[in-house]
Amino acid sequence: MGLASTDPLGAAMANSGASDVAHVDVLIVGAGLSGIGAACRLQAEAPGVSYAIVEARGASGGTWDLFKFPGVRSDSDMFTLSYPFRPWTRSKAIAGGGEILGYLRETAAAFGIDAKISYHRRVLRADWSSGDARWTVTIEDALTGARELRTCGFLYLCSGYYRYDEGYTPVWPGQERFAGRVVHPQHWPDDLDLAGRRVVLIGSGATAATILPVIARDAAKVTMLQRSPSYVLAMPATDPIAGLLGKLLPERPAYRAARWKNARIATVIYGFCRKHPARARAILQKAAARRLPDGYDIAAHFTPAYDPWDQRMCLVPDGDFFAAIKSGKAEVVTDHIEEFTPAGLRLRSGAELEADVIITATGLNLLPLGGIELTVDGDAMAVSHRVVYKGMMLDGVPNMAFAIGYTNASWTLKVDLVARHVTRLLTFMRDKGYAIVTPRLPSREMVTSPYFDMTSGYFERSRAVLPLQGDRAPWRMWQHYFKDATLYRGPIDEQNLEFLPAPRLATAAAVAPDPAIRPR
Repeated sequence: MGLASTDPLGAAMANSGASDVAHVDVLIVGAGLSGIGAACRLQAEAPGVSYAIVEARGASGGTWDLFKFPGVRSDSDMFTLSYPFRPWTRSKAIAGGGEILGYLRETAAAFGIDAKISYHRRVLRADWSSGDARWTVTIEDALTGARELRTCGFLYLCSGYYRYDEGYTPVWPGQERFAGRVVHPQHWPDDLDLAGRRVVLIGSGATAATILPVIARDAAKVTMLQRSPSYVLAMPATDPIAGLLGKLLPERPAYRAARWKNARIATVIYGFCRKHPARARAILQKAAARRLPDGYDIAAHFTPAYDPWDQRMCLVPDGDFFAAIKSGKAEVVTDHIEEFTPAGLRLRSGAELEADVIITATGLNLLPLGGIELTVDGDAMAVSHRVVYKGMMLDGVPNMAFAIGYTNASWTLKVDLVARHVTRLLTFMRDKGYAIVTPRLPSREMVTSPYFDMTSGYFERSRAVLPLQGDRAPWRMWQHYFKDATLYRGPIDEQNLEFLPAPRLATAAAVAPDPAIRPR
């Protein structure tokens, strides 16, 4: 896209006096799985578009660089978590965090993306000017606190949806009296040795299910304390069908076939669970019972109060979680914490759990759009009042997209669809002579609901700061890869997107509340 006079986005920026160093056509925020993939797509499919990546942390990889807890791994298969343009060629379908991090960094290096990343650069705010058709982005040096301004024609937020600096930990009575060590998995200490120690692992989600079988190998005893159960489903760590396809087909066709198969299976399972929750619950309970000791109390410890996929399901490779319990090295206790004691925990039932180390796998804190303050022509944009367009843009906010993956399937399936669509959108604008694109709500009344329709604690705690979704496409989130693939690959939407040339445009309508929105 560049800054040539034939490019409206670039020309508007050139006229503003911004330097080549300070300005890019696209500024990508975040150098994790989403940001690296977005840069690869831009570079390959929109040649001439200038871009840069800013990353708040000191290394690339996002989640896979941050999380260091034992056993950290993907709970999606690598044939769908990897990029379709860079096939996963290793044997494991479920890979460890280190393998995934290596794959991401190898991809960035292979495409020259790593040279485009500026580290320790935290975006604080972004101010849109319709008159200049640009964003002015305030960036803080995370090491020194110094601030700088950069400008871009299009802002692409690829920072995920949770806070990197702190996880969620409830406040429990007496916690300061505990004589042992309390650890949150999001900040796992390098010096933590659990050999021969009594460990209480608080939580019932994917993180707890991942940590338990690994630490149970060396710890004297591991007790997973859950307030309420989650659904846990065993899955093969190695995909035998993918292995067979690899023997019968060339590398790329074999990868595409495995990716399609796994995406389809995940979609079918999710659809079955939502359509037949009672049958799905029974199947999951029977599957758990087969892997646990005879007579194990499935009703108490593996029967959630919610339906399957009301919250994200815990997928455990080769049933390692169940195997640790069956071996006697780990146990599950379902109860509430009354208080911490010097020796461990006192539960509501009156029981006490002794512990040398308590691990609080209690979840994440969400931070929509990286916590960046947004303004449009001087007016603050409250993210919670905006409706999401195609799961990637906000109504009334020009030239901005974000990447958030699926909650019921692989993250990459969704963010790669978004990356390709953003690339097509920018190419369309260049070819048509447009500088500004803004999603506009339809005139027909639309009922809104929360952006995420899951009941997980971290979503429930963050309802007030998350955007909304509508009641119909393209404002509705389907959480369905194949429906989304059709939606994203269709013609550029000139009905719900407003396109304008540069420069100097009237902007009063850009932030005006739309009477057609009726909160549910």
